[in-house]
Amino acid sequence: MSEQQYLLDAFNVGDSWRLFKIMSEFVEGFESLKDVNPCVSIFGSARTKPEDPVYKQTVDIARGLAQSGYNIITGGGPGIMQAGNKGASEGGAQSIGLNIKLPFEQTPNPFASMQIEFNYFFVRKVMFIKYAQAYIGMPGGFGTLDEIFEALTLIQTKRIKPFPVILVGTDYWGGLLDWIKNTLLERKLINPDDMDLIHLIDDTDTVVKTIKQTVIV
Repeated sequence: MSEQQYLLDAFNVGDSWRLFKIMSEFVEGFESLKDVNPCVSIFGSARTKPEDPVYKQTVDIARGLAQSGYNIITGGGPGIMQAGNKGASEGGAQSIGLNIKLPFEQTPNPFASMQIEFNYFFVRKVMFIKYAQAYIGMPGGFGTLDEIFEALTLIQTKRIKPFPVILVGTDYWGGLLDWIKNTLLERKLINPDDMDLIHLIDDTDTVVKTIKQTVIV
């Protein structure tokens, strides 16, 4: 056997064994979350500091939802994720952190009553969507955009049942929604009804009210 063929075979074996690791993460997530409902997933930047008004608003939103009977799922790390778990804990609901292993930024926060750790982003995103009855996007970066657009795509293509996708903060999200409307919709790359999938809200109480009107506990 040539060295090239040996290395190729070793690579393929590695991929095959990796499937078991991926399956184990799915199994752990499914088993841990199967009896936790209803849930709201909250997304946002890991870099947001506790003194930031957005952090404080996230705590208030999560607390209000928790007090209304909703459990909270976040990415389990610092920033907005920590704020979501903190509000859930203060509101007496299950505070779930789906932590991702990263070389920077992502360390588990102390407010999650249930921590599940993932190596693979795509497995983690399945858990965010499968066990959520609503999505809340606070200001965030690429990761937040990824999670929000994943949900919108699945709803748009009818791969999952529709649920509220709420973006909090006109100042932050308004420019993005203007671009979607003036570019994607204008060029007929999306349908007019697709704009209705997104709720843009500023007020904390309105966020909680919108979810309560849509997702019955």
